[in-house]
Amino acid sequence: MKVLIIGGVAAGTKTAAKLKREDRSIDVTVITKDQDISYAGCGLPYYVGGLIESRDELIVNTPQKYSGLTGVEVRTGKEAVAVDPAKKEVTLKDVQTGETEACPYDKLVIATGASAAELPIEGKDLPGVFKMRTPDDAEGIRTYAETNNVKKAVVIGAGFIGLEAAENLHVRGVNVTVIDFASQVLPNILDPEMAAYVKKHLLNAGIRVITGTSAEQILGTDKVTGVKTSAGMLSCEMLIMAAGIRPNTAFLEGTGIEMFKGTILVDGQMKTSVDDIYAAGDCVMVTNRITGKRQWSPMGSSANLEGRTLAQVLSGAQKTYPGVLGTGVVKLPGLNVGRTGLTEAQAREAGYDVETVLVPTDDKAHYYPDASFFITKLIADRATRKLLGIQVFGPGEVDKMVDIAVMGINMGAVLEDFENADFAYAPPFSTAIHPFVQAVYVLMNKLDGTFVSMTPAEYAAGKAEGYKIVDVQPEPAIRGAFFVNLAKVNGEIEGLDKKEKILLVCAKGKRAYFLQNRMRYYGYENTVVLEGATFFNDVKVKNADAAVSKEEETRVKALGFLKDKRTPDRFNGRVITRNGKITAEEARTIAEAAERFGSGEVTMTSRLTMEIQGVPFDNIEPLREYLMQAGLETGGTGSKVRPVVSCKGTTCQYGLIDTFALSEEIHERFFHGYSSVKLPHKFKIAVGGCPNNCVKPDLNDLGIIGQRVPQIDLEKCRGCKVCQIENNCPIHVAKMVDGKITIDENECNHCGRCVGKCPFHAVEDYTNGYRVYIGGRWGKKVAQGRYLDKVFTDKEEVLSIVEKAILLFREQGITGERFADTVARLGFENVQEQLLADDLLARKEENIKAQKHLKGGATC
Repeated sequence: MKVLIIGGVAAGTKTAAKLKREDRSIDVTVITKDQDISYAGCGLPYYVGGLIESRDELIVNTPQKYSGLTGVEVRTGKEAVAVDPAKKEVTLKDVQTGETEACPYDKLVIATGASAAELPIEGKDLPGVFKMRTPDDAEGIRTYAETNNVKKAVVIGAGFIGLEAAENLHVRGVNVTVIDFASQVLPNILDPEMAAYVKKHLLNAGIRVITGTSAEQILGTDKVTGVKTSAGMLSCEMLIMAAGIRPNTAFLEGTGIEMFKGTILVDGQMKTSVDDIYAAGDCVMVTNRITGKRQWSPMGSSANLEGRTLAQVLSGAQKTYPGVLGTGVVKLPGLNVGRTGLTEAQAREAGYDVETVLVPTDDKAHYYPDASFFITKLIADRATRKLLGIQVFGPGEVDKMVDIAVMGINMGAVLEDFENADFAYAPPFSTAIHPFVQAVYVLMNKLDGTFVSMTPAEYAAGKAEGYKIVDVQPEPAIRGAFFVNLAKVNGEIEGLDKKEKILLVCAKGKRAYFLQNRMRYYGYENTVVLEGATFFNDVKVKNADAAVSKEEETRVKALGFLKDKRTPDRFNGRVITRNGKITAEEARTIAEAAERFGSGEVTMTSRLTMEIQGVPFDNIEPLREYLMQAGLETGGTGSKVRPVVSCKGTTCQYGLIDTFALSEEIHERFFHGYSSVKLPHKFKIAVGGCPNNCVKPDLNDLGIIGQRVPQIDLEKCRGCKVCQIENNCPIHVAKMVDGKITIDENECNHCGRCVGKCPFHAVEDYTNGYRVYIGGRWGKKVAQGRYLDKVFTDKEEVLSIVEKAILLFREQGITGERFADTVARLGFENVQEQLLADDLLARKEENIKAQKHLKGGATC
């Protein structure tokens, strides 16, 4: 029997290899138009981000190696352009020569996969515009980003591929904006309230996300410079189109194969509507394992499973592919997202009587180092109590939660089947009662009526209107809420009526449940627990007139909001600029934000941030989200690297270096890159273009000043009676000595004003460089920074000095002291020696991981 397989990636190569193992007598040939086969498509984004270093690591097998391992014939560079079912022939075209040939088959397998969808918009062929589907795509993106030093990118599409691309560009230090036509991220993958949490997390991580927005035109002439969208123009230096994929099935037109929107319809044996033609992988539509309805699920995992089952069928086994669950997992900055089964919306649409619950839990023993959280949403059928789906978030191993659900759904499990499941436990791995089982318990309690709750989706939709919010946390934390100390409740609670509608809220949900249980015993009739509590929800009490607690003041101060001392609940929010620079569009956004969320006034700080005045406490989060949608952020407070300031040396007549570019690079690498690194105190950096010192670099913790070191050609010096070099030196260190011009190197500030002033060209040559000051400060105490002995000529060396200074301050500084104090205590010569060596960088990882300076000395 001759089996011809069109497609050489996941489904095609899996089918071929398994088929040869099942029956070595079968003649199996794989046809592919690419030169690569069996590549790791799901690993492409991580190659872009640099986590996978070599392109070769993405290639699972070369054609030669694969043939040797399996006995399958592989023909690369051959594209299938037509199929004739009557003749049982496939027409192949050589992609290089264009020559065609007919290839016969007894059984045909179509595993052509899918290609990235190309948006039909102007500019899609500009340099800098990419798709993310093949190793060549990933290679092109990575090379273009490195060669062009890309700092700003737009990703069209907020599905798995788009978000993975965004995350890996973000890792490279690229400022990323993701847009999607859908109203949420991960559409049809997550329910809306879960997607909203992901979007907010991405915004907080520095990835701009704009949903409900379509791309209309890609801008640029020689290369991409931006994209026009329905929400306005977005500038960028790179654009990745990840707005879905399309099955590669156009060549099947006229074959009689039944299809739907380009996908091939197959039965349980992966057979098409035409005899002896089968299909598997991203080009086919299978069924949903729960509902039995048709579903397209183009995933590398299901493609392999479909290929294996198909191989068994072709070799004579009585096998049936049971369908897909749409299982998926994606890594985002600081948050992993997993899901399987039906979403709440899909379950309702399928006709189930749906019940859901959202439960935050620990992901391992809370006292174990690196313990974190899971946020788990379970979806079940109320009547049968069967598990229908799960959605899980957390920084750790969300896949293990999803995999438990997969096995349960595959086996038709009801919630009670998980009740006493003996899952693995030890503090480094899990909790004594597994987090999955904890979530099941809560859902069982809800179905049984022993737990009455409000979902986050219901809360966001306004269902809490008319409820009295009761704060059940260990200390009052919800401004304006009625606080109840759980430990002291042993009867009726003064101030709460037994018939009034009460919403119980704590940090994660457990304390609120405990109080509900107790209150029901004492006769309270209308208590409801908010699922997800404050851990998931942004809980506000309407018209709250209570003062903001000190704890809340501290929390929002870390976000860049400082209390207005004249009011009980108004704050001034610092909006970070790029060293004093903003675009006209950003200025409009800040002005609009000031009117919508603040007093309408905007001020400038001495560190060149913009401060929106008079923001009510309850407006802080809406303001931050509004600004983040425009790519703006708040912050600039706390014991860490502060926003960088610079003069306008790039454009100033006296500027000797590109201060805009240097300060922006420092801003990205150290203000953003070290944003989570705690220091003994604030660490301020300033960049000056010349020794005029307009932004006082020498009065900052670290300052950089542009230098132009003049080179004297004494042979050209005529010893003029009136020397133009001497006359043009603003600090009078250039002097005629014995008929020749001299410049005292110890006194010269390297302003470069003398260069080119000699009519006989004695001072024409010069060296541009950087002088680095350390240990300056101004304020209640003033310390003049001292410059390192070396004048640096390499920008990368300067950036390395900046990093080493931050690391030294963290490692050797005493909590509460400024860098000037650290330098004085250790001694300038000692500090200089360390900064010029590389030992601090060698200890970087250990230094960053150390638990120290948890509460630094900065008060603003």
